[in-house]
Amino acid sequence: MMNLFFISRRFLSFSVLLLALGALSACKSVTSNDTVDYKSSGAVRGPNLSYPPDLITAQADRRYIVQDGTATMSEYNAALKKSTQMRSNVMIGIPGMRIARDGDKRWLVVEKPAAELYPQVKDFWQENGFLLLVDSPSTGIMETDWAENRAKIPQDFIRSTLGSVLDSAYDTGERDKYKTRLEVSKPGETEIYITQKGALEKCVTDNTGGCISTVWTSRPNDPELEAVFLARLMERLGMTQEQAKAMVAAPLGPKTPKAKFVQEGANKGYIQLSSGFDRSWRDVGLALDRSNFTVEDRNRSEGVYFVRYVNAKDVGDSKGFFSNLFSSKDDSVLKAKKYQVIVKSTGENSANVYVQDADGKPENTPAGFQLLTLLTEQLTR
Repeated sequence: MMNLFFISRRFLSFSVLLLALGALSACKSVTSNDTVDYKSSGAVRGPNLSYPPDLITAQADRRYIVQDGTATMSEYNAALKKSTQMRSNVMIGIPGMRIARDGDKRWLVVEKPAAELYPQVKDFWQENGFLLLVDSPSTGIMETDWAENRAKIPQDFIRSTLGSVLDSAYDTGERDKYKTRLEVSKPGETEIYITQKGALEKCVTDNTGGCISTVWTSRPNDPELEAVFLARLMERLGMTQEQAKAMVAAPLGPKTPKAKFVQEGANKGYIQLSSGFDRSWRDVGLALDRSNFTVEDRNRSEGVYFVRYVNAKDVGDSKGFFSNLFSSKDDSVLKAKKYQVIVKSTGENSANVYVQDADGKPENTPAGFQLLTLLTEQLTR
């Protein structure tokens, strides 16, 4: 089995030299007691902008690094000024903030308008070292670029000795990206959903079992990573670290499948949910976020999600969708087809889900049938 910790190819020729230099240098301890420490793919480590010290004093040692490979000096100065202002103005915690649960799902509920929360949530991701590829205040949706969790790099003797000298020479072979969606549940109250999507670098072997190349493949969703960031967001909004961790760590409810795929003909069908509209709307939204769907807009009153979907088989590359995984200008987006996912109430404790084309007509095609099947699988996980 291939070791999950890959060494970047561009540093292989220098490893012996660096080890020799490291032996002559003083030892530098690089340790971390945290489980997440992300570094966005392709980004350059930037200024270390801290949280306000009066907000979270315990956060300093585990806060992410802000990264922006294209930052100018004026942008740097502006960010530094903003950080200074934040330190001089102690943030006040938001009352009425809590973790809501449904089975194995968690989300944050805040008694504050979405328009006021959105800038704070955006700052949260940027302060934690993520680059935003989707930043849509009008829809309340943001999505980060792929990033590597550097906390998974082993703190062995070599790394402890050389410290940051070999920082970019290590690679965990894993990447994560996060979607955040702000949903207005009722006037003055906002639900915040965070979903994670993972990728894993795997080895392509020859007839002798040797690794000749690597490819990126999809990795199962990790609810615990989502929980970590929900807790950190609560801290960012003013709750103490102990309170946030306690809320997130509370036991989850039993997981009960609520979705059933109903087939009507060769390429026709719908999803039957055993829950009312509000719960069904939330479950479908999370299922879309955790799949290859991109929610571009939504209309809760009409029960419509306007989405794009990228089929890995349509990318036209032998390595599939993940061959372009870390490109912010992924050509696969151009091949994404638009759909409408409809959530329709059929009773107090029941709702149906349909897939329509971009014009709102029934998508009774193999593609529509496939999308319903994928959504059903996600809803029953």
